[in-house]
Amino acid sequence: MSNLTFGIIKPDAVGKGVHGTIIQRILDNGFRIRGMKLIHQTRKQAEGFYEVHAGKPFYDELTEFMSSGPCVVLALEKENAVPAWRNLMGATNPAEADEGTLRKEFASSIGENAVHGSDSNENAAIEISYFFSQLELV
Repeated sequence: MSNLTFGIIKPDAVGKGVHGTIIQRILDNGFRIRGMKLIHQTRKQAEGFYEVHAGKPFYDELTEFMSSGPCVVLALEKENAVPAWRNLMGATNPAEADEGTLRKEFASSIGENAVHGSDSNENAAIEISYFFSQLELV
């Protein structure tokens, strides 16, 4: 059964100009893009999105980074979308990511790791609704 997950092509990847290549890889891996926007979050928007991490040592650095430049937000559809997207992304640490994953190819560090993905179907629904209205999902 097809379902949705949420992804972000982060400011580091957009800044390097590899977001088009990442989008092509998403399509090549059988995902359908149901929603996509190029946005530039404010610090307040990034803090709201990552509120679950408030108080953790990396929170300030993360929200500063995510508001530092444009990113692409995506609603992606595929069978078992959450694990499929997480497999395509690879490990958070690009040094530990498998060959052929997006983070292995495009990330430069744990902090600037090119892409974000939901970790559960429940969080995917929450994260998609943070950036997209139902009218924007086709």
